[in-house]
Amino acid sequence: MATVEFIEYEEGSPEVREVYDDIMTTRHVDWINNFWKALAVQPELLQRTWSGVKEVMTPGALDALTKELIYVAVSVTNSCKYCINSHTAAARKKGMSEEMLAELMAVVGMANQTNALANGFQIEVDDVFQHGGRAPK
Repeated sequence: MATVEFIEYEEGSPEVREVYDDIMTTRHVDWINNFWKALAVQPELLQRTWSGVKEVMTPGALDALTKELIYVAVSVTNSCKYCINSHTAAARKKGMSEEMLAELMAVVGMANQTNALANGFQIEVDDVFQHGGRAPK
């Protein structure tokens, strides 16, 4: 159960309705999901978060499906049930197959396992891996 009352479109202030309208237009939907309704209890937070999501999730050097897959992977690692479900649905709309989802979960699981081992053993980073494989400036 949510810790705040959801703000429905009809109950929203003009600022909230403006963000809701932009969400629906951008996503080509006629409804607002619960995440945004919860954030609308603080209109500034709603606006700031929507602006950030809209900017970051717009295709750029990474295509829209890749960005959704990354979002799912991070959400799994952070145990965010809401984000796992909403971004899995978004990834499916953008072309993710069941095989891709299964492979993504295998990579997430392996990355979490090897990250925990590297952290637990406090393994120093190899010189060749320093700076992301780029020579320092």
